[in-house]
Amino acid sequence: MSTLDIRHDLGTSVTVRDGGTELFRYVYQPDTVQLESPKPYLHPLRTRAGKVVSLFRPHDHVWHKGIAWSLPHVGEENFWGGPTYIHGRFYVQLENNGTQAHRRVVALDRADGTATFAHDLDWTTQSGKLFFTERRTLRASLISPHAWALTFETRMTNVSGTDVAMGSPTTKGRENAGYGGLFWRGPRSFTGGQFVTEEGLGGDEVRGRRMEWMGFAGRHDGTDAQSLVLMVDDAANPSHPPRWFARTEEFACLNPAPFFSEELTIEDGETVRFRYGVGIADADADAAPALADAVRQALTRSDESACAGESVSGRVAAQ
Repeated sequence: MSTLDIRHDLGTSVTVRDGGTELFRYVYQPDTVQLESPKPYLHPLRTRAGKVVSLFRPHDHVWHKGIAWSLPHVGEENFWGGPTYIHGRFYVQLENNGTQAHRRVVALDRADGTATFAHDLDWTTQSGKLFFTERRTLRASLISPHAWALTFETRMTNVSGTDVAMGSPTTKGRENAGYGGLFWRGPRSFTGGQFVTEEGLGGDEVRGRRMEWMGFAGRHDGTDAQSLVLMVDDAANPSHPPRWFARTEEFACLNPAPFFSEELTIEDGETVRFRYGVGIADADADAAPALADAVRQALTRSDESACAGESVSGRVAAQ
Protein backbone atom coordinates (compact mmCIF):
# COMPACT_ATOMS: atom_id res chain seq x y z
CA MET A 1 0.00 0.00 0.00
CA SER A 2 1.08 3.57 -0.65
CA THR A 3 1.57 6.15 2.09
CA LEU A 4 -0.51 9.24 2.72
CA ASP A 5 0.59 12.81 2.04
CA ILE A 6 -0.83 15.79 3.90
CA ARG A 7 -0.84 19.37 2.63
CA HIS A 8 -1.74 22.46 4.63
CA ASP A 9 -3.19 25.53 2.91
CA LEU A 10 -2.51 28.01 5.70
CA GLY A 11 -5.58 29.57 7.21
CA THR A 12 -7.99 27.57 5.08
CA SER A 13 -7.79 23.78 4.82
CA VAL A 14 -5.87 20.51 5.01
CA THR A 15 -5.79 17.98 2.16
CA VAL A 16 -4.81 14.30 2.47
CA ARG A 17 -3.73 12.42 -0.66
CA ASP A 18 -3.21 8.74 -1.46
CA GLY A 19 -0.74 8.89 -4.34
CA GLY A 20 -2.57 10.76 -7.11
CA THR A 21 -5.96 10.63 -5.34
CA GLU A 22 -7.17 13.35 -3.00
CA LEU A 23 -8.99 11.38 -0.29
CA PHE A 24 -10.42 14.43 1.42
CA ARG A 25 -10.20 18.13 1.98
CA TYR A 26 -10.94 19.40 5.47
CA VAL A 27 -11.92 23.06 5.32
CA TYR A 28 -11.37 24.35 8.84
CA GLN A 29 -11.94 28.03 8.09
CA PRO A 30 -14.85 28.25 5.62
CA ASP A 31 -16.48 31.32 4.09
CA THR A 32 -19.96 30.14 5.10
CA VAL A 33 -22.74 32.69 5.59
CA GLN A 34 -24.09 33.07 9.14
CA LEU A 35 -27.48 31.57 8.26
CA GLU A 36 -25.79 28.21 7.62
CA SER A 37 -23.97 28.14 11.00
CA PRO A 38 -20.31 28.34 9.83
CA LYS A 39 -18.42 25.17 10.70
CA PRO A 40 -15.49 23.08 9.43
CA TYR A 41 -16.37 20.30 7.01
CA LEU A 42 -14.90 17.40 5.02
CA HIS A 43 -15.57 17.66 1.29
CA PRO A 44 -14.87 16.26 -1.17
CA LEU A 45 -14.47 12.75 0.24
CA ARG A 46 -13.21 10.11 -2.18
CA THR A 47 -12.56 6.39 -2.28
CA ARG A 48 -9.07 5.12 -3.06
CA ALA A 49 -10.20 4.76 -6.68
CA GLY A 50 -11.16 8.44 -6.73
CA LYS A 51 -14.96 8.15 -6.51
CA VAL A 52 -16.60 11.12 -4.76
CA VAL A 53 -18.81 10.01 -1.85
CA SER A 54 -19.96 13.34 -0.38
CA LEU A 55 -22.16 16.26 -1.33
CA PHE A 56 -21.61 19.94 -0.53
CA ARG A 57 -24.34 22.51 0.09
CA PRO A 58 -27.25 20.72 -1.63
CA HIS A 59 -30.12 23.00 -2.64
CA ASP A 60 -32.59 21.21 -0.33
CA HIS A 61 -30.46 21.70 2.79
CA VAL A 62 -27.65 24.17 2.06
CA TRP A 63 -26.18 23.67 5.54
CA HIS A 64 -25.36 20.00 4.75
CA LYS A 65 -21.64 19.92 3.93
CA GLY A 66 -19.97 16.57 3.27
CA ILE A 67 -19.22 15.34 6.77
CA ALA A 68 -19.55 17.88 9.56
CA TRP A 69 -19.99 17.96 13.33
CA SER A 70 -23.39 19.66 13.37
CA LEU A 71 -25.55 20.25 16.45
CA PRO A 72 -29.07 21.71 15.97
CA HIS A 73 -29.96 22.32 19.63
CA VAL A 74 -27.17 23.52 21.95
CA GLY A 75 -29.22 25.08 24.68
CA GLU A 76 -31.30 27.53 22.65
CA GLU A 77 -28.55 27.96 20.04
CA ASN A 78 -28.32 26.38 16.59
CA PHE A 79 -24.93 25.09 15.40
CA TRP A 80 -26.53 23.06 12.58
CA GLY A 81 -27.66 25.79 10.22
CA GLY A 82 -30.91 27.21 8.94
CA PRO A 83 -34.13 27.38 10.96
CA THR A 84 -34.68 25.97 14.44
CA TYR A 85 -37.44 23.51 15.30
CA ILE A 86 -39.98 25.02 17.71
CA HIS A 87 -42.80 22.70 18.76
CA GLY A 88 -46.16 23.97 17.56
CA ARG A 89 -44.56 26.33 15.03
CA PHE A 90 -42.41 23.79 13.10
CA TYR A 91 -39.15 25.34 11.78
CA VAL A 92 -38.57 29.03 12.44
CA GLN A 93 -35.63 31.12 11.30
CA LEU A 94 -34.13 32.76 14.38
CA GLU A 95 -31.04 34.85 14.99
CA ASN A 96 -29.34 31.94 16.74
CA ASN A 97 -27.05 30.42 14.09
CA GLY A 98 -23.76 29.97 15.90
CA THR A 99 -20.21 29.62 14.57
CA GLN A 100 -17.55 26.94 15.12
CA ALA A 101 -14.51 29.15 14.61
CA HIS A 102 -10.98 27.83 14.09
CA ARG A 103 -8.57 29.25 16.67
CA ARG A 104 -5.22 27.51 16.20
CA VAL A 105 -3.55 24.45 14.69
CA VAL A 106 -2.35 21.99 17.32
CA ALA A 107 -0.93 19.13 15.23
CA LEU A 108 -0.10 18.48 11.58
CA ASP A 109 1.76 15.21 11.17
CA ARG A 110 2.38 12.17 9.01
CA ALA A 111 3.82 9.18 10.85
CA ASP A 112 3.46 5.38 10.84
CA GLY A 113 1.17 5.53 7.82
CA THR A 114 -1.25 7.94 9.50
CA ALA A 115 -1.97 11.56 8.62
CA THR A 116 -3.08 13.65 11.62
CA PHE A 117 -4.57 17.11 11.95
CA ALA A 118 -5.73 18.66 15.21
CA HIS A 119 -6.95 22.14 15.99
CA ASP A 120 -8.75 24.20 18.63
CA LEU A 121 -12.08 25.90 18.00
CA ASP A 122 -14.39 28.37 19.71
CA TRP A 123 -18.14 27.85 19.60
CA THR A 124 -19.69 31.32 19.58
CA THR A 125 -23.38 32.20 19.44
CA GLN A 126 -24.74 34.59 16.83
CA SER A 127 -25.00 37.21 19.58
CA GLY A 128 -21.25 36.82 20.25
CA LYS A 129 -21.20 34.73 23.44
CA LEU A 130 -18.52 32.04 23.81
CA PHE A 131 -20.33 28.79 24.58
CA PHE A 132 -17.77 25.99 24.16
CA THR A 133 -14.10 25.52 23.42
CA GLU A 134 -13.12 22.42 21.46
CA ARG A 135 -10.09 20.30 20.64
CA ARG A 136 -10.75 18.35 17.41
CA THR A 137 -8.50 15.65 15.96
CA LEU A 138 -8.74 13.90 12.59
CA ARG A 139 -6.62 10.89 11.62
CA ALA A 140 -6.58 9.12 8.26
CA SER A 141 -5.03 5.73 7.48
CA LEU A 142 -5.12 3.15 4.69
CA ILE A 143 -6.68 -0.13 5.80
CA SER A 144 -6.74 -2.21 2.58
CA PRO A 145 -6.00 -1.83 -1.14
CA HIS A 146 -9.63 -0.73 -1.54
CA ALA A 147 -10.42 1.14 1.67
CA TRP A 148 -9.27 3.84 4.07
CA ALA A 149 -10.39 4.99 7.50
CA LEU A 150 -10.93 8.36 9.11
CA THR A 151 -11.16 8.81 12.88
CA PHE A 152 -12.88 11.90 14.23
CA GLU A 153 -12.50 12.97 17.85
CA THR A 154 -13.89 16.00 19.61
CA ARG A 155 -13.47 17.22 23.19
CA MET A 156 -15.88 20.03 23.97
CA THR A 157 -15.64 22.11 27.15
CA ASN A 158 -18.58 24.15 28.38
CA VAL A 159 -17.35 27.68 29.12
CA SER A 160 -20.76 29.39 28.90
CA GLY A 161 -21.12 29.98 32.62
CA THR A 162 -24.21 27.76 32.87
CA ASP A 163 -25.23 24.16 32.20
CA VAL A 164 -26.09 23.49 28.54
CA ALA A 165 -28.40 20.74 27.23
CA MET A 166 -27.60 19.27 23.82
CA GLY A 167 -30.58 17.86 21.98
CA SER A 168 -32.40 17.37 18.69
CA PRO A 169 -35.75 18.26 17.11
CA THR A 170 -37.10 15.04 18.67
CA THR A 171 -36.10 16.12 22.18
CA LYS A 172 -37.97 19.36 21.37
CA GLY A 173 -41.13 17.49 20.36
CA ARG A 174 -40.80 16.48 16.68
CA GLU A 175 -41.24 12.74 16.33
CA ASN A 176 -38.50 10.68 14.67
CA ALA A 177 -36.22 13.61 13.81
CA GLY A 178 -33.39 13.06 16.26
CA TYR A 179 -30.57 14.23 14.01
CA GLY A 180 -27.42 15.94 15.24
CA GLY A 181 -23.76 15.00 15.68
CA LEU A 182 -21.40 13.66 13.02
CA PHE A 183 -23.51 13.90 9.86
CA TRP A 184 -22.67 12.56 6.38
CA ARG A 185 -24.56 13.69 3.29
CA GLY A 186 -24.10 11.41 0.29
CA PRO A 187 -24.08 12.16 -3.45
CA ARG A 188 -27.36 12.56 -5.32
CA SER A 189 -26.75 9.27 -7.15
CA PHE A 190 -26.74 7.44 -3.78
CA THR A 191 -30.43 8.24 -3.26
CA GLY A 192 -32.26 4.91 -3.04
CA GLY A 193 -29.08 3.06 -2.03
CA GLN A 194 -28.74 0.28 0.55
CA PHE A 195 -28.28 0.38 4.31
CA VAL A 196 -26.29 -2.43 5.84
CA THR A 197 -25.92 -3.28 9.55
CA GLU A 198 -24.94 -6.28 11.65
CA GLU A 199 -28.46 -7.55 10.99
CA GLY A 200 -28.09 -7.35 7.19
CA LEU A 201 -29.61 -4.97 4.66
CA GLY A 202 -31.96 -2.29 5.92
CA GLY A 203 -34.96 -0.46 4.48
CA ASP A 204 -35.41 3.07 3.17
CA GLU A 205 -35.09 4.76 6.54
CA VAL A 206 -33.46 3.81 9.82
CA ARG A 207 -34.43 6.16 12.59
CA GLY A 208 -34.15 5.59 16.29
CA ARG A 209 -32.62 2.09 16.20
CA ARG A 210 -29.60 1.47 18.41
CA MET A 211 -26.55 0.03 16.62
CA GLU A 212 -22.79 0.23 16.95
CA TRP A 213 -22.25 0.77 13.24
CA MET A 214 -24.07 1.31 9.99
CA GLY A 215 -23.01 1.34 6.36
CA PHE A 216 -24.44 2.84 3.18
CA ALA A 217 -23.80 1.31 -0.25
CA GLY A 218 -24.45 3.54 -3.23
CA ARG A 219 -23.86 3.73 -6.98
CA HIS A 220 -22.16 6.39 -9.07
CA ASP A 221 -23.62 7.93 -12.19
CA GLY A 222 -21.60 7.44 -15.32
CA THR A 223 -19.73 4.31 -14.27
CA ASP A 224 -22.37 2.40 -12.24
CA ALA A 225 -19.53 1.61 -9.79
CA GLN A 226 -20.42 0.97 -6.16
CA SER A 227 -18.93 2.57 -3.06
CA LEU A 228 -19.44 1.94 0.63
CA VAL A 229 -19.47 4.51 3.43
CA LEU A 230 -19.64 3.24 7.02
CA MET A 231 -19.64 4.85 10.47
CA VAL A 232 -18.66 3.23 13.77
CA ASP A 233 -19.55 4.67 17.17
CA ASP A 234 -16.80 4.44 19.80
CA ALA A 235 -17.75 2.32 22.82
CA ALA A 236 -16.79 5.15 25.19
CA ASN A 237 -19.19 7.67 23.65
CA PRO A 238 -22.15 8.91 25.70
CA SER A 239 -25.32 6.94 24.87
CA HIS A 240 -23.38 4.14 23.12
CA PRO A 241 -24.67 2.43 21.07
CA PRO A 242 -26.42 5.44 19.57
CA ARG A 243 -29.80 5.78 17.96
CA TRP A 244 -29.29 6.47 14.25
CA PHE A 245 -30.78 9.02 11.91
CA ALA A 246 -30.30 7.63 8.41
CA ARG A 247 -32.19 7.64 5.15
CA THR A 248 -31.92 6.59 1.51
CA GLU A 249 -35.05 8.27 0.13
CA GLU A 250 -35.11 11.99 -0.74
CA PHE A 251 -31.40 11.95 -0.02
CA ALA A 252 -28.62 9.74 1.37
CA CYS A 253 -27.34 10.34 4.88
CA LEU A 254 -25.82 8.62 7.91
CA ASN A 255 -25.81 10.04 11.42
CA PRO A 256 -25.03 8.23 14.71
CA ALA A 257 -27.13 10.66 16.74
CA PRO A 258 -26.11 10.87 20.42
CA PHE A 259 -29.04 13.09 21.42
CA PHE A 260 -31.74 11.45 19.28
CA SER A 261 -34.43 11.18 21.93
CA GLU A 262 -32.69 12.25 25.15
CA GLU A 263 -30.85 15.46 25.92
CA LEU A 264 -27.30 15.37 27.25
CA THR A 265 -26.58 18.14 29.75
CA ILE A 266 -23.00 19.43 29.88
CA GLU A 267 -22.35 21.15 33.18
CA ASP A 268 -20.47 24.44 33.24
CA GLY A 269 -16.74 23.67 33.08
CA GLU A 270 -17.31 20.03 32.07
CA THR A 271 -15.67 18.42 29.02
CA VAL A 272 -17.49 15.85 26.88
CA ARG A 273 -15.71 13.57 24.40
CA PHE A 274 -16.99 11.87 21.24
CA ARG A 275 -15.07 9.61 18.85
CA TYR A 276 -16.13 8.05 15.56
CA GLY A 277 -14.60 5.94 12.84
CA VAL A 278 -15.53 6.37 9.19
CA GLY A 279 -14.70 3.74 6.58
CA ILE A 280 -14.74 4.52 2.85
CA ALA A 281 -14.31 1.70 0.35
CA ASP A 282 -14.56 0.74 -3.29
CA ALA A 283 -16.94 -2.08 -2.41
CA ASP A 284 -20.57 -3.11 -2.13
CA ALA A 285 -22.74 -3.91 0.91
CA ASP A 286 -21.23 -7.39 1.31
CA ALA A 287 -17.94 -5.83 2.45
CA ALA A 288 -19.53 -3.92 5.34
CA PRO A 289 -18.85 -6.35 8.25
CA ALA A 290 -15.14 -6.63 7.39
CA LEU A 291 -14.90 -2.86 6.89
CA ALA A 292 -16.56 -2.27 10.27
CA ASP A 293 -13.95 -4.53 11.94
CA ALA A 294 -11.10 -2.66 10.24
CA VAL A 295 -12.52 0.74 11.22
CA ARG A 296 -12.97 -0.44 14.81
CA GLN A 297 -9.27 -1.41 14.86
CA ALA A 298 -8.36 2.02 13.45
CA LEU A 299 -10.32 3.62 16.29
CA THR A 300 -8.33 1.58 18.81
CA ARG A 301 -5.01 2.58 17.23
CA SER A 302 -6.13 6.20 17.16
CA ASP A 303 -6.98 6.11 20.86
CA GLU A 304 -3.61 4.56 21.68
CA SER A 305 -1.84 7.25 19.64
CA ALA A 306 -3.81 9.96 21.42
CA CYS A 307 -2.90 8.56 24.84
CA ALA A 308 0.77 8.36 23.86
CA GLY A 309 0.66 11.92 22.61
CA GLU A 310 -0.90 13.15 25.83
CA SER A 311 1.80 11.35 27.85
CA VAL A 312 4.58 12.92 25.80
CA SER A 313 3.00 16.35 26.06
CA GLY A 314 2.84 15.93 29.82
CA ARG A 315 6.54 15.05 30.07
CA VAL A 316 7.54 17.97 27.89
CA ALA A 317 5.44 20.36 29.94
CA ALA A 318 7.05 19.04 33.13
CA GLN A 319 10.53 19.74 31.72
